[in-house]
Order: sequence, then structure tokens, then C-alpha cells
Amino acid sequence: MKLYIKYMVSLRCKMVVKEALEKLGLHYIILELGSVEIMDDLTNNQRKELHQTLLKSGLELMDDKKAVLIEKIKNIIIEMVHYTDELPKVNYSDYISEKVGLDYTHISKVFSEVKGITIEHFIIAHKIERVKELLLYDELNLTQISYMMNYSSVAHLSKQFKKVTGLTPRFFKQLKDKKRIALENV
Repeated sequence: MKLYIKYMVSLRCKMVVKEALEKLGLHYIILELGSVEIMDDLTNNQRKELHQTLLKSGLELMDDKKAVLIEKIKNIIIEMVHYTDELPKVNYSDYISEKVGLDYTHISKVFSEVKGITIEHFIIAHKIERVKELLLYDELNLTQISYMMNYSSVAHLSKQFKKVTGLTPRFFKQLKDKKRIALENV
């Protein structure tokens, strides 16, 4: 049985879900960002208890098909941008469509309708958060970061960074109080 979990966007969230399942004596087969496949069928009592446990940690069990689709898309993007060393070289629309198994026009329409933002803008917001993270680590220069994040040039990255944050990457790096946004809030 597959369960979909809203706001499950980090490795820490996966640990919370794992602990909640263990507490209920449920065994999982696959635990991914946004979903978990369990071996057992849930009783109504177990479902209610799991729902309450997840809510205490800021996570939410989902049933609505649109909400499930949105979370799948969000988690694909988050995993693609934040948890891989190199972004896919194919069009993001093709990549997401293939991962979700649905036509991109359909998923794009549903995403925009529900989130009030396009998938493209959601990807850009996450790419900029990843760039902030990489700037804070100070291990790569801007040229390396732009290549890693699939920008056509440092100028393109800088322009997009300034458009989203209001700051240049260089100025952001010099700030003492560098503000990053939690992934679930991007």
C-alpha cells in the first residue's frame, strides 16, 4: 500500500516517517521523499494514529489526487535540485513528465492551478536556494556553480539570482546574516 505524505522534503522527514511507522509496527518496502510504500494494509485506527503522529512533526497524510500529484512534482524537483550532484541534461519538462508518468501540459496546468506558481518558477526558486547553499559552503566558485546548476553562463545565474533575491551572488556571499529558506517554504 502506498501512502503519500505532504511536506516530506528532507532526509530528516524520512527519519520521522520511519520512526512513526516503527512505532505503529508497520513495515515499509520503499521510503522516498513524499511517499512510503508499506507492506501492510492500514486499519482505520492505524491511519488515524499515523496521521496524528505525522501532524505533530509538520507532515500530513494525503488522500486528494491533485494534492498527491502536486507533492510528487514538488518532491521530484526538490530531489533533482537539492539531492543530486548534477541536474539532468534533458528538458526539465521531459524529466518531470517521465518521472510522474503523465503529460507535462496536464501536470503543469494542475500545478499552476493549485500552487498559483508555474513549475518553471518553482524550479527557479529551488535552484536559487541551492545556489545560496553552495555559496555558503564556499567550496565552488560562481563559474562552477553555474555549470553545476545548468545555467548557460555566470551572467545568466547572476541575473536570475538578483531577480529572485534582490541581491547579487557576490553581495549575498558577503552578508553576515545569510538567509536561506526552508525547502518546504520555497
